[in-house]
Amino acid sequence: MYKAIVIYIKELKYYFQSITAYVIIAIFLFLSGYFFHSIFKFYNFLSYEAAKNQYYPDGLNLIEGVMRPLLNNTSIILLLVLPLLTMRLLAEERRQGTFELLLTYPVNDASVVIGKFGAALTTYIVMLAGTAIYPVLLAVFADPEPGPVLSGYLGLLLLGCTFIAMGTFFSSLTSSQLVAGVATFGVSLFFLVIGWAAPFVGTTFARVLSQFSLLLHFDSFSKGIIDVRDITYYLFLTAFFLFLTVKSLESTRWRG
Repeated sequence: MYKAIVIYIKELKYYFQSITAYVIIAIFLFLSGYFFHSIFKFYNFLSYEAAKNQYYPDGLNLIEGVMRPLLNNTSIILLLVLPLLTMRLLAEERRQGTFELLLTYPVNDASVVIGKFGAALTTYIVMLAGTAIYPVLLAVFADPEPGPVLSGYLGLLLLGCTFIAMGTFFSSLTSSQLVAGVATFGVSLFFLVIGWAAPFVGTTFARVLSQFSLLLHFDSFSKGIIDVRDITYYLFLTAFFLFLTVKSLESTRWRG
């Protein structure tokens, strides 16, 4: 565990001693801030129309009208941003020729993977913490339910863990950061939209496809529902891709 912590600190220093983390965090906060402004502005418009027209549909609330659309849009932003965070984790080591040196250190492959994954996850948590201002602003002017907000952020955390694990794996396969980033984006997108094919296949197969959809499992969190099956799904995918990363490093060590 000590060796994993050493690698974790080294990677975390790289993120925040270079411009990398700051650029990625700035992009993420800009996009999420834009969506928050647009969604909240539209919600205010609907509220104004409802106040003027007694026949306007009831049921407007901040969770359904603002936070849930914001959380869903943030999950899509992660698809674009997190590959930028993970694409260098191991690909950069290969490109600089330090990958083989890393494998000769008296540290096991699992410690390397855990340390690098942990550093990327910590950076992501910092990114996510920056968006906490949005529910705080809503709480200042209204009284949104805290339960759906907290469950939504738990869903974003688990979704981010899955994307980061995928990115760590693909970064271990190549020396090109671009290839690692594109592969992570492509596979993450596949898991996001796989449920869209459900209406076009048989009932049984549709049920199977839906269970692999990242968006389907995230939808429960955005509604304020914490289901053990959804948590298990994200943790399983995260562990699976980290396991593949360890095996990828072992394969490289064996070939070397």
